[in-house]
Amino acid sequence: MSDDRSENGNDNGGGHANGNGYDQARWTRNGQYEPLLSEKNQTRVEIGTDVDSPLPDELTRDDLELPELSEPELARHYTRLSQMIYGIDSGPYPLGSCTMKYNPKFTEDVAALPSAAVHPDRDPESVQGTLEVLARLQDYLGRIGGMDAVTLQPPAGAAGEFVGIRVAAAYHEHNGEGHRHEVIIPESAHGTNFATAALGGYDVVSLPSDDAGRVDLEALEAALSEDTAALMLTNPNTLGLFERDITEIAEMVHDVGGLLYYDGANLNALLGRARPGDMGFDVMHYNVHKTFATPHGGGGPGAGPVGVVEDLAPFLPAPRVRAVDGDGRDEGDSNATPSKYELFDPEHTIGQVHGYQGNWLVLVKAFAYIARLGDEGLTDASAKAVLNANYLASQVDYEVPYGPFHHEFVASAGEQDAADVAKRMLDYGVHPPTTKWPEIVSGALMTEPTEIESKSTLDTLANAFNAVAGEDSETLEAAPERTTARRIDQTSAARNPRLSWHALTGGEEDGERET
Repeated sequence: MSDDRSENGNDNGGGHANGNGYDQARWTRNGQYEPLLSEKNQTRVEIGTDVDSPLPDELTRDDLELPELSEPELARHYTRLSQMIYGIDSGPYPLGSCTMKYNPKFTEDVAALPSAAVHPDRDPESVQGTLEVLARLQDYLGRIGGMDAVTLQPPAGAAGEFVGIRVAAAYHEHNGEGHRHEVIIPESAHGTNFATAALGGYDVVSLPSDDAGRVDLEALEAALSEDTAALMLTNPNTLGLFERDITEIAEMVHDVGGLLYYDGANLNALLGRARPGDMGFDVMHYNVHKTFATPHGGGGPGAGPVGVVEDLAPFLPAPRVRAVDGDGRDEGDSNATPSKYELFDPEHTIGQVHGYQGNWLVLVKAFAYIARLGDEGLTDASAKAVLNANYLASQVDYEVPYGPFHHEFVASAGEQDAADVAKRMLDYGVHPPTTKWPEIVSGALMTEPTEIESKSTLDTLANAFNAVAGEDSETLEAAPERTTARRIDQTSAARNPRLSWHALTGGEEDGERET
């Protein structure tokens, strides 16, 4: 009897470097992938929509047809779809710079507590517990980054970056130095840095690296001037290298009246060991999705808190949270006056940049993660992140320039095409690294295993790297062969993207979908 898999069953056999890789399922029927729900059952339930609607007629439906499916059919459909993709719950996800680490499920449990379901329009007097959590998270992040004040409002890392630059601009304008129109950015910086500076109205000055892969101090000195508003820097940088001259860099920027901006993408390498504020940074954003295990990217609403030194605190977005009325004694003391929490607007605020106090349910996950790990756990996380990166770098057969590293490294694909290497690694049941960036390394394979992976998993990754390193170009160009989806025409996909699904039309061949 046939089933809903391929004619030969669920086509996902072995063939990996050491048998530990993840096989994506290929659920098919009659040569087609797992059918859509509407294709699984042609019996439809019609739901009338003959009601008054405030929407224009062209945006409403007269009738809505839904497939009639049993609960087991529905559950199996979505289970199969989950088996046809690869994610951090499936196996290692070593995207360099992106820090794709496992999100522990207990933070989801915390966010799902009934007490966390608080409407943001409620009066502050009635949500003191919520405000206390936000205030404590501000304090946690400030102490971790060495910053004097923190806003939780920005809804993502890139948004936090933009807020940080806006705060810097407001600071300069307030001090009568609105003429500063340049932001200096190293050539290895995250692409968002260039976009953020440009979006903020600044001219971007690109800064080359020296032979060791770090900031070229002579080039920096030549770039600095009275027009400098800020230097945006990631430390450790995109090559996984710590900027050893960071205190000198900070002095150089401050001497011309500029600000030092910290991109928090690589804070994972420093937790419990070093703080941007102590290095001389004036403003920073925190990528809580990278460092503190909240959902990443397309996983839902995000958060990108921003921390600043005392001089910049009056310019942060409004509102912020603060404690008032407490007498400073331990609240466990029966004679202590409990703290009360309130919202307030900083004196020279740039205004509101997102609704309310930010994405509360994301922020509470970051709070839970930090609180669970504590000082010792955060320090242990950075230790393992650095150890894992250096161990994996020592095990791959590709050339790995520079080093020693912190949380990530960049290998070179050499004569192989980096994109082909990445696609072939998928056949070995692992996710490939970031490719072709930073351009400092030819054929870049930028790899960050994070602190969550075991030695066994790192060995699986190394075996995949090394197996691909020994293969010919014909094999690489045909990859991937074992994944749910095969190689696509990337040029056509970019120029003529199919962004939605529509029902089959009479003129199409069986199984084709018009999009």
